[in-house]
Amino acid sequence: MTACGLDFGTSNTTLGVHDATDGFRLLALDGTRTTLPTAVFFDFEADAVTIGQAAVDSYVSGVEGRLMRSIKSMLGTDLIDADTALRKGRISFRAVIGTFLDTVKKRAETTLGRELGDVVVGRPVHFVDGDAAGDAAAEETLGAIARAAGFRHASFQFEPIAAALDYEQQVSGEELALIADIGGGTSDFSVVRIGPERRGKADRAGDILANDGIRVGGTDFDRDLSLATAMPELGLGSALKRVGLLAPKSVYYDLATWSKINFLYTAKALAELERLMRDSAAPEKIERLIGIVEHRQGHALAMAVERAKIALSDHDETLLALDWGDGALSLPVDVAGLNRATGSLAARIGARIRDCLADAGVTADQIDAVFLTGGSTLLPQVRAAILAEAPDARVVEGNIFGSVGLGLTVEAQRRYGT
Repeated sequence: MTACGLDFGTSNTTLGVHDATDGFRLLALDGTRTTLPTAVFFDFEADAVTIGQAAVDSYVSGVEGRLMRSIKSMLGTDLIDADTALRKGRISFRAVIGTFLDTVKKRAETTLGRELGDVVVGRPVHFVDGDAAGDAAAEETLGAIARAAGFRHASFQFEPIAAALDYEQQVSGEELALIADIGGGTSDFSVVRIGPERRGKADRAGDILANDGIRVGGTDFDRDLSLATAMPELGLGSALKRVGLLAPKSVYYDLATWSKINFLYTAKALAELERLMRDSAAPEKIERLIGIVEHRQGHALAMAVERAKIALSDHDETLLALDWGDGALSLPVDVAGLNRATGSLAARIGARIRDCLADAGVTADQIDAVFLTGGSTLLPQVRAAILAEAPDARVVEGNIFGSVGLGLTVEAQRRYGT
């Protein structure tokens, strides 16, 4: 059996192994790609389940079924033990995660040509902010799911520490590194002492000067951008006929949140939207909202918002396509608008980094390198918030999807060998 490192991410997943011939490497999980979108699609037409990019593509192409993304965000919440409707029967969110991890393991074993045994799984510093019991329960749940998927033993490593272990392979002298890992669902920060003489140490606990995290990630930026741009065109903030009342916000927050979109695809939810349209002073906007729900375009809208956010990492402005089945709009979005919509999230990231440095007992000028990993570190305001806390440090760009997976593989090799 081979030990492996698994980065089960909110948005993407990777799995790495080590062998004498190829060293540390990520395995192909999605065709030839090592990065697998963390998505599950229940195909009602074929009565089948797909994961990864194929799952997303099936949904977007209009195949009747149920798409689930951001499934990692269920850990540490009451939803993990809830169930949700499919065409035939219901399935628990715990079982959805299990289906995904089981398929990942099988694909990796096919690529590798042998069985995987022990696994080191990445975990955020906090699954749940300010709730130690909930945090421990989330780790226990994920470990149980991994073992049920066939892994002999599952242990855990903080994701930012995994990124540090990968970065350490590149340094020639001792350094203090600030690791900023902005994932899809969480942001994690660590101050770590690294160096070539420390690589072989069995216990690295003394080198971790501080680690901290916050439940803010890429999907939160997507949500806030959606609420600021797309949702007003669907009636958010619009008046009702009764003076002084506005359309209820909850439906818009659900539509802007990946893990809650499917809750709108029920007869009861649609009936409530029909009543809202009759009561609305802007019924044409509520009609657009109904069109998105009727045509099950919620996830397509979320992906359009995500694409717009990503485009603003490289461009000053872009267009957000809003399609509700019977009509469409192209909404202009610029970096200034993105900053207004999500500035409070970036500020929370900066504040948590300051807390982490204070916990480590170091000042900004003592940080030698800032290691950036995670797709949202490309966002201008996120990058600025991070680098403002260590302005003189060397900036090290991490492989957005691979650094944590490889770092976990380093840890798996140390703990279990091959």
